[in-house]
Amino acid sequence: MAGHATDEHPHGADRLCGAGDRVYSRAVRRGRVPRTDVKQVPCLLELALLHPDPDDMDWLVPTPPQEVMTRLLHGVYEEVRKSQRRVGSAVAAFEWYAGLGRQLQALSAPGEGTAIRVLDGLSRIQAAMDEATEACTTEVLTVQPGGIRREAELTEGLHRALALRGRGVRMRDLYTHVARHGQGLLNYLELMGDAVEARTLDEVIDRLILFDRTVAFIPANAERTMALELRHPAVVEYLVTVFERLWRLAIPLTAPLPDTGIEGISHREQSIAALLAEGHQDAVIAERLGISVRTCRAHIARLSDTLGAVSRTQLGVRIAQVGLDGPPRTGTPDGTGVPDQESPSAR
Repeated sequence: MAGHATDEHPHGADRLCGAGDRVYSRAVRRGRVPRTDVKQVPCLLELALLHPDPDDMDWLVPTPPQEVMTRLLHGVYEEVRKSQRRVGSAVAAFEWYAGLGRQLQALSAPGEGTAIRVLDGLSRIQAAMDEATEACTTEVLTVQPGGIRREAELTEGLHRALALRGRGVRMRDLYTHVARHGQGLLNYLELMGDAVEARTLDEVIDRLILFDRTVAFIPANAERTMALELRHPAVVEYLVTVFERLWRLAIPLTAPLPDTGIEGISHREQSIAALLAEGHQDAVIAERLGISVRTCRAHIARLSDTLGAVSRTQLGVRIAQVGLDGPPRTGTPDGTGVPDQESPSAR
């Protein structure tokens, strides 16, 4: 909706022209306006901000502002989802091409200029990560999915993080909102101090580690016993762009999650409601938000109680009625993400 425009008024509902703003505002205040008022602003009809009064076709009534806001937020949410789907497709393509090249990989040892290298086995992955850590001089960008980080995961990479901090390397980490509840992560970030800045999102892409914007590591199988080491400049630049866009949408760990505006419904339950409205099953929702299926179902039960739904079908209707089928509100009102003046420390 935000991108729709007419020839006379090349804009969307998120940036109305002056004439359209005046006529729509008048319609909201008065409840309707005569059709003659919109001759010079056909954009209001094109954007479905005004529609005919069924009782008198010579008059036009406004679409409620709350509905317009829901449409705009849904449009932003769809753009983020499309970006995440493109990343998933790219990763799948990398795996496919890597599979075709494994035979060649086995015949000759990879050189430093290899654009895509398959790392088979945890020991090879650890060795490649240590090598990239030693060569890193500027920054490390990471995406860490999966909810609360286990102590073993944090301990495994601690020696690399401390080595990077000792050389003045800056680190930025993206987690899911669920990770906020892990004391191990908070302890880790406190130990790292200003060297690490952390933000969270409802959902993140699969694990990604970028060193100096020159080399990236991503999983190559579901068990994460294989990884891809990527050094092709175009591929690495693409992954950096994805990270930066997610970073702008994320919320600093030092800032609270935004209120849903609906009493009795938490930010996480709003995220679950939006995914339910898309038709996802409980297990898929739990995986995407980094929580257990049991926890997910407990939140769904609370949603049903709060909204007065006695079945999943009725719950879907209630979610749409109260506007929970759109994305949770994050970032600043202009959609550019959170301000960068937040403290870089994690606590």
